[in-house]
Amino acid sequence: MQTAELAAQQPLNLRVGQLVEVRSADEILATLDENSELESLPFMPEMARYCGHRFTVASVAHKLCDTQSRSGMRKMEGAVHLAGVGARCDGSAHAGCQADCLIYWKEAWLKRVDRSDAPTATTSDTSRLLPLTVAGSRKAPSADGAEVFSCQATELLRAAPQVLPLLSPGQYLQDVRSGNVGLSWALRAFFVGAFDRYQSLSVKYLPRVLRIRGGLHWQFLKGKLADKTPSAVSDLQPGELVRVKTKEEILATVNQDLLNRGLGFDPEMARFCGRTVRVARRVDHIIDEKTGVMLQMKNPCIVLEGVVCEGAYHASCMRAIPAYWREIWLERVPE
Repeated sequence: MQTAELAAQQPLNLRVGQLVEVRSADEILATLDENSELESLPFMPEMARYCGHRFTVASVAHKLCDTQSRSGMRKMEGAVHLAGVGARCDGSAHAGCQADCLIYWKEAWLKRVDRSDAPTATTSDTSRLLPLTVAGSRKAPSADGAEVFSCQATELLRAAPQVLPLLSPGQYLQDVRSGNVGLSWALRAFFVGAFDRYQSLSVKYLPRVLRIRGGLHWQFLKGKLADKTPSAVSDLQPGELVRVKTKEEILATVNQDLLNRGLGFDPEMARFCGRTVRVARRVDHIIDEKTGVMLQMKNPCIVLEGVVCEGAYHASCMRAIPAYWREIWLERVPE
């Protein structure tokens, strides 16, 4: 039995902070099917360059939030996120997609190493691995002829098919044991989930008088506009300093679904209101997770440095998706 195949049967049970090395291209190739997938999770061309490189485990990806069908949390088996340059997909093999998603690394693609061990050669012959992964990154064109991509984000529901009960204590215990979060964070995530569950049920079954603040979920966000939402163009550029406006200011620009021209404002984003941060980049094209088609944004979104979804109100999800901001939600701050 090949080394990588054996590794797939022997979980590493990795924890946050442990040092790992990405296996060689040939070892990884031995774990992949004809679609360059392991357990329905693609090994993407953007990952091949890291064969032989060492990274620290940033988080254990034992679960993830479903942003496609909104089914809740999904269970993922034997995967982690890494820290450093191998953390996020740069979209170079997916037409320059700017989503900047965290990469999922299956434990079968990694091996645990000791910090005292001499590093192996970081060069790896990917001549056999890359053609398979490049072919796996494309699907048949859509009915209108548009190019359709396949990546980890588009295939997450297949890679994590099991829905996790929101109030199942096991997932929160694993968050703490893996080192993903501390006990206080996990407890907050559990109680926020329980509160939001009650709010949803209260809207469905209880009279209005028994609902807490109208049945709104935690952070109690409610858009103030019924229809058309405003826009503003300030031409923010990477490196500029901005202040995130207050919740009240932002809620005055969104509709009842918390949307401003199709872009959502959510409780995770509300946690950053009032903060002063720098613009990281402008985003105008990303792959649609549901269809695999590249979306071209009429109005570019702004991504801020270090501002990602932290899973505080979403059961400690570790996807760390960058938050997208409308320019009307931000204001320049003098240096």
